[in-house]
Amino acid sequence: MKKYFTSIIGGLRILGFIEGISYLILLFISMPLKYILGVKIISAIVGPIHGVLFIFFLIYTVIAGVKYKWRFIKTTWKVLVASIIPFGTFYVDKKFLKPLHDSLMG
Repeated sequence: MKKYFTSIIGGLRILGFIEGISYLILLFISMPLKYILGVKIISAIVGPIHGVLFIFFLIYTVIAGVKYKWRFIKTTWKVLVASIIPFGTFYVDKKFLKPLHDSLMG
């Protein structure tokens, strides 16, 4: 686990995982409970947590893009868009961030 905290990419991978989980909980658990059963408390808790994680993910992606000199259209944009697609952060992690992280860690 320590290797994830030694680089910006490792931190972005962890943040992407947590943000992705919070998004799935929001979409597939709290929203149906809110609109089908009228249970609003879960959305009231998960919504703001996901919002903060989403903003951190966006900021961290831009920081990583600047540090590693990603081309915006080719890379940064794809990582940013992945955060609004269900399961998107997991896909970007597998296809892009993990290989990049592995190459940086040697």
